[in-house]
Amino acid sequence: MSVLQAQCPACGGPVEFKSGQSVVVICGYCRSAVARTDRELKDLGKVAELVETGSPLDIGLRGTWRGVSFELTGRAQLDHEMGGQWDEWYATFSNGWLGWLAEAQGRFYLTFQYPATEGVQLPSFDHLQLGQTVQGLPQQATLMVAETGRATARGAKGEIPYLLTPGETYYYADLSGPNGVFGTLDYNESPPLIFLGNQVTLADLGITTTRAPEREQRQVGAAQLNCPKCAGPLELRAPDKTERVTCPNCNSLLDVNRGQLSFLKALKKPSFDPIIPIGSSGQFPEGKMTVIGAMQRSVMIEGIQYFWSEYLLYNPQIGFRWLVHSDNHWNYVQAVAPGDVFESAKTASFRSKNFKIFQDAQAIVESVLGEFYWKVEAGELVRGLDYVHPPEMLSKEVSFVPVSDDQQAPNKKKKLTTGEINWSLGTYMPVAEVERTFAVGGLPRPSTVAPNQPYPHKWIYKYWLMFLGVAIFAGLAVFIASGSKREVFSQSITLSPLPNPDGTHVFFSEPFEFAGRSNIRITAESQVDNSWVSLEGDLINDETGLVQSFPIDISYYYGVDGGESWSEGGRTDSAYTSALPAGRYILRLEGQWEKWQQPAFLTVKIEQNVAYGFNFLFALIALSIVPAIMLIYHISFERRRWSESMFGGGDDSDDD
Repeated sequence: MSVLQAQCPACGGPVEFKSGQSVVVICGYCRSAVARTDRELKDLGKVAELVETGSPLDIGLRGTWRGVSFELTGRAQLDHEMGGQWDEWYATFSNGWLGWLAEAQGRFYLTFQYPATEGVQLPSFDHLQLGQTVQGLPQQATLMVAETGRATARGAKGEIPYLLTPGETYYYADLSGPNGVFGTLDYNESPPLIFLGNQVTLADLGITTTRAPEREQRQVGAAQLNCPKCAGPLELRAPDKTERVTCPNCNSLLDVNRGQLSFLKALKKPSFDPIIPIGSSGQFPEGKMTVIGAMQRSVMIEGIQYFWSEYLLYNPQIGFRWLVHSDNHWNYVQAVAPGDVFESAKTASFRSKNFKIFQDAQAIVESVLGEFYWKVEAGELVRGLDYVHPPEMLSKEVSFVPVSDDQQAPNKKKKLTTGEINWSLGTYMPVAEVERTFAVGGLPRPSTVAPNQPYPHKWIYKYWLMFLGVAIFAGLAVFIASGSKREVFSQSITLSPLPNPDGTHVFFSEPFEFAGRSNIRITAESQVDNSWVSLEGDLINDETGLVQSFPIDISYYYGVDGGESWSEGGRTDSAYTSALPAGRYILRLEGQWEKWQQPAFLTVKIEQNVAYGFNFLFALIALSIVPAIMLIYHISFERRRWSESMFGGGDDSDDD
């Protein structure tokens, strides 16, 4: 690789273009942006000092992407119009690829420039709409617009592959797709430049050694500063990320600009006291997080104002998270890529789960305390939509920033508005878990049902299914172990005509043998025709005199009524008894029948070891009493949940 060595046109210091594709190099002596042209080197102006962001990356780091090695050879730092900076690292690949590794709020995006698809005209910036899909991109990508904004080039280091002019602003649109697909449309040129790639981790890039040795000694920690309004001390817990902070002494809202504090305005006394004090640290599953800021928000629904508070959590290695407190319910919240969410009229899908819409309202910031990574202040408005699938809540926030007249792009016929869509996933945290996390006690308990609060007694259903399975298995095992049914008696019996309607006929059978530990079924059949036969039976132990009584009633009626045939009853009836001691038994029958003047003809059969579901059914009913009560409570629980929704319609108990 040839290296172009020259002198800085501003200070005369040596500069080197190590990559043949580099357009600008930052002079290490005077911080001038030096561009090479066909004839000479050109001084584009001085770039600002890079703001230390606590990045784990540095120029000179090497990695691998999809089997191709690369080196970070340049770094550009840009300001976001809503506050904050992000870094773009220039990656030179061994096969000639040029890549950009963007770093913002602890997330990394690797993209490559692609030529526009032939015959496809991309939408102009002023025609972009948040949430719209952009088609016709290279690689057959169809991505949604997640953010539109205006960037300002501030600092740089190393070699840059485009003409970076300090202080220059340009418009861009960030695009998001499923499974971490990411893209950017750069409207600094017309037609816009297209960059496509993926959200990545350092492990994906094969970067295991981060930060140059001289930087590893620096620990990004708290910074002690003084309020420019009251001179009182204040502490920045995320000095490399903070854009706004409130003074704990005079309650002034301060702007943090590259490590310098400036007074913005005096705030009203906060209308809420944080339940979790700023500076508190807690151990979450992702790691230890510190509360660095708190805000109170509200929505107005049907003339009623509802308040809640949000706590900003921070860990330099993890990034930012949120802990949301509403009606004494808590949620742990983290950002998700907009392209991974599929939204329809009243549902949203994320990670193969369907979420139901719960609320759609304008949220306003009421009070702010502590530090924030964007330029937040009271009165800030966003449109917020909440979708629920207990114990998770998927939230969408849409914000817009009108562009001032002096910042409008030239030749624009209508006012430009930039904005962004942010999606986040909240997971319900019981109060007891919050207390354990922050080692506190006595937090107030909720009296309502939260939008994504899981039903607390759902475990009963699992145990019920388990016991049900055991009962079915046990019933089958008993049936199989006891063998098939066995006929012990069968006889056709004739009952002689009776002397009067109140008379009875008694029959005694010959002795027969019963086996022990087997249930008994007695079945009688009679060809009754619009009449009945009633029997009172006894099974009598011929040796001990033990008597087991049973009734059998046979009736069958039919006819025609209004041209429609009807029938009721049947010509067969059975009685069941539990097992009797083994031994010799006699059957005694005493009968009456409707047509008493005529003989009655019966067929009687006695069987043992008969499959009978009554006891099993009784056991199932007994096992189901508590789950049935809990199901009724569950339905009530869901109705209480959805009674707080502006969309209602949540009788379904689908909080899987």
